[in-house]
Amino acid sequence: MRQMLEPKEGRSNAGRMADMFARIAGRYDVLNHGLSAGMDILWRARLVRSLAAGSARKILDLAAGTMDVSLALRKKYPFAAIVSLDVCRPMLLRGVAKAAAACGLSRRTPFFLPVQADALTLPLKSESVDRIAVAFGIRNMNPRSEVFAEALRVLRPGGRLCVLEFGSAQRPVCFGLYNLYLSHILPRIGKLVSAEGAAYEYLAQTIKNFPLPAVLDQELAKAGFFKVRHEALTGGIVYLHIADKSA
Repeated sequence: MRQMLEPKEGRSNAGRMADMFARIAGRYDVLNHGLSAGMDILWRARLVRSLAAGSARKILDLAAGTMDVSLALRKKYPFAAIVSLDVCRPMLLRGVAKAAAACGLSRRTPFFLPVQADALTLPLKSESVDRIAVAFGIRNMNPRSEVFAEALRVLRPGGRLCVLEFGSAQRPVCFGLYNLYLSHILPRIGKLVSAEGAAYEYLAQTIKNFPLPAVLDQELAKAGFFKVRHEALTGGIVYLHIADKSA
């Protein structure tokens, strides 16, 4: 594990996002697993498999949070270096502690590199990573067009971007039960457990406003990716988007 890199100045709402997630960092993992009934673990596992990164030398976990995806990546692809990037330092620090406990920071396998930075200004060289994974973070990044442009820039030719995100609540999901859950149940549980109901109201709102899967695919294609496709998980509660960079 190398020393955490400091952030560069960004042009997004990264500071506001960092502050909000810093307030819920202590309960983030418990709430994630509890509110999804443990399904988030299966969703992330599907994301990791979809990267098809068997020969990858470097993988970027974008919006890494507390590094659940990074840990899954290291287990699945033990010979790849994992760059865990997030705008929120307290979230990354929790992830570093988890990595230390889970992996013992063995020197026999490549490292985790935690980086605090904004997705709009990735501190990475062009064509320097083989794969990029984004789990439940793209809806907090604006403008997405610049995020996708940065992702395309740092990917090597033939690389792949995989985006795991909640499905848009612009239409009824699971007969409207999911929409009801987002509007009324999620914020109340978040407030009860973390005393940060406003943060979970915000998170629910970002899911409601998130574009439909076909629209996100169009954004990825417009950014320059090809073979863009998606699949629904758990009845459309979550979608996995896969986009490749031309070789």
